Amino acid sequence: MDFLSVKNQDSIVVETQAVDRSIDITGEVCPMTFVRTRLALDAMTPGQILLVRLRGEEPVRNVPRSAEEQGHEVLGVETEPDGTVLLRLRRGT
Repeated sequence: MDFLSVKNQDSIVVETQAVDRSIDITGEVCPMTFVRTRLALDAMTPGQILLVRLRGEEPVRNVPRSAEEQGHEVLGVETEPDGTVLLRLRRGT
């Protein structure tokens, strides 16, 4: 799966990032949002990329922060037209 993002609308720089796994947690509430994200990351190898689709102010704030606290890298956070958020994480060591 590929992930495309526009970095600058004036010069239109597009980044392509291969995604190794994706999960949809739009129906979950905290703390299950991070529990499901952590389980997915734990099943991956270091350096792999997880795409997480989520919804809601609390998960959008807490999931990236908790992932970084666990040693993972936040690669990007993008809001879709329908209000869902796509979060790209790189599995840490």
